[in-house]
Amino acid sequence: MTERIFRFTLCLAVLSGIAVSCGKSGEDEPYVTDAGITPRKTAFSSDKGSTFVSVNCNGDWTLSLSYPADGESGWASIEPESGSGSRGDVRLIYEANESETTRSVVITLQPKNGLAASVTIVQLGEGVTYVPDDPLPSENGQYGADVASAGWLELPATVAGDGREFFTHDMKGGRYVSQAVSGIRNWSFYYDYDAYDALWVAYPLNNGLRASGSRTNAWGIDPLIPMAYQSASYLGGYGSGYDRGHQLPSNDRLSYSANVTTFYPTNMTPQYSSFNQGIWEKLEEKVRSYASSSDTLYVVTGCVLAGSPGTITDRAGNKVTVPAAYFKALLRYMPSSTYGFGGYMAAGYYLPHSTSISGNSFTGYIMSIDELEQKTGIDFFVNLASVVGKDTADKIEAQSPINWWTN
Repeated sequence: MTERIFRFTLCLAVLSGIAVSCGKSGEDEPYVTDAGITPRKTAFSSDKGSTFVSVNCNGDWTLSLSYPADGESGWASIEPESGSGSRGDVRLIYEANESETTRSVVITLQPKNGLAASVTIVQLGEGVTYVPDDPLPSENGQYGADVASAGWLELPATVAGDGREFFTHDMKGGRYVSQAVSGIRNWSFYYDYDAYDALWVAYPLNNGLRASGSRTNAWGIDPLIPMAYQSASYLGGYGSGYDRGHQLPSNDRLSYSANVTTFYPTNMTPQYSSFNQGIWEKLEEKVRSYASSSDTLYVVTGCVLAGSPGTITDRAGNKVTVPAAYFKALLRYMPSSTYGFGGYMAAGYYLPHSTSISGNSFTGYIMSIDELEQKTGIDFFVNLASVVGKDTADKIEAQSPINWWTN
């Protein structure tokens, strides 16, 4: 059979954040919010298979399938067909396409109150090769960027060819493209595929970016990376003794669509329960208090994989690395501040991942950014010198944390 080529143009902006109206539970009137439906892939080979679909919505919803009037029907199904709230485990199941004709199906998300959203799925005919006209942005043939090119102040250095990849989310959970396209950036991460952990997560924080709302508990799949390369934290956790530890805390992003992103596996690491609910939670609260009295606080939260005590097997059989330690690098900007240099000052925290650390003793783990760099091997705030000059940036990173950080 002569091989044929099928070209399919994918609009990423539409798939990553489709706006609909959803009704809040207990309210009679619908209201407008960010919600959407994001399939893992939108084009498949002719083989029989299935894929996960993520639903983002904070009300009741139903899903339905429809087929072109002149096309084949009944070859796909979706489970479940109804639900409430966001979830990442909806499954589209499709039969083998034994004809040479490419076929399609439309998945429609209908909230209980509000506008429907839909997305088209294509299954190629037998012998047809898929060549995307608009592939995902990539600098090294994988799923993200080999190194970060953005000049944001929160970003640490990335290393070319180290096997890790850089990603940034927008506030609706999709890939951040640019301010003109995506609006305000949400959070970035540097992903280690072998460990199933992000080495670090970086983001700006202030009261406006934190916004208002509540915890969604919308455990789902990150649409930027294939499911096979993510831990199965969305299936209920890592197992006895471990919590799903956020790197970007849920309470740092309270608007609905931004909060959903904090429950992606790429933001999770396996943390000892006593550590997560003790000292780590207290430090997260302290960081928010820093941000509330700042113009902007630039935050890097990360984990140390070297010296790991081992791996745990998640509920999908993935071997997820348990970090040996955790850290936070903080850069505060407050133009009216008398502290620091040019309105900037910085501090770092380095905490061994241990069940024996007291929940209120994190002040004993504070240090300068230079000291944190020595412990982690990471170059933090690499873009600061372009804003304040190299000499001033060096002073900010060398400064021992003043009393403002510990009061």
